[in-house]
Amino acid sequence: MDAALQAPNQHAPPVLSAEEFARFCSFFYRHTGIQFNEQKRYFVERRVQDRIRATGSEGFRDYFSLMRFESAGQELQHLVNAMTVNETYFFREDYQFAALTGAVLPYLAKRRQRPIRIWSLPCSTGEEPYSVAIAILEDWADADGHDIEIYASDIDSGVLEQARAGIYGERALHRLSTPLRARYFASLPDHRFRVHEGIRASIDFSLVNAIDPRSMARYRGMDVVFCRNMLIYFDDLSRRQTVEAIYENLAPGGFVFLGHSESMSRMSSLFQPCKVGDSIVYQKPLDGE
Repeated sequence: MDAALQAPNQHAPPVLSAEEFARFCSFFYRHTGIQFNEQKRYFVERRVQDRIRATGSEGFRDYFSLMRFESAGQELQHLVNAMTVNETYFFREDYQFAALTGAVLPYLAKRRQRPIRIWSLPCSTGEEPYSVAIAILEDWADADGHDIEIYASDIDSGVLEQARAGIYGERALHRLSTPLRARYFASLPDHRFRVHEGIRASIDFSLVNAIDPRSMARYRGMDVVFCRNMLIYFDDLSRRQTVEAIYENLAPGGFVFLGHSESMSRMSSLFQPCKVGDSIVYQKPLDGE
């Protein structure tokens, strides 16, 4: 056997020491609210090493200094993109979309003399906000009589690019019927589909860090927030801070949808739980209640 195949890679970055791993996890937590424990060590090390190689750094210390002191924050964004997990598909937990169109939107339409604002946070690769738009067009009879604004945000700039492009494979669309695909998607080669331009243009995609107050403050006056399966990656402090920020972002009487395994009662007493069909939604009290 060729000796070159047997020799270890002398240029591979070393595995992080316990101290380096702790420093990195603390830094990443402060900037994103996402906490990694020892069980995620392999996941973290592989991605950090990928970024060490990509930046030409000599090792963790060199890379960590680059990331901490880079004024533009580009490398931190690359790292965030590498570390975040984005697994979703159209009409995931579809009973929540039924609650949106069957009860929440009719309730809001009676009380709003302005556009109804819906926010998907995090939006990942776009399946959720596009599902919201399609559900409204398909299932809310009064959709044509009301202005709806849909916002979609994520901390990962890479998935936002994919969301804006609106191109998906069969796996993402597996819950959509053939008529829905025909109405809202154009077929592309290699069994891919692209959301029609009218739907893509109706959604405002943006980069937002949920634990950064300045980043969140741009989205006041929301009526509905879909915040599904993000808070499970946060610790108690980050969850509480994020939930309180969402509370401030909501207009009185607005609603929050969480993931099926999440419960607002474990994080905050600010909201009133409401049973809507098969969904539990959380409402910000109206003024004076």
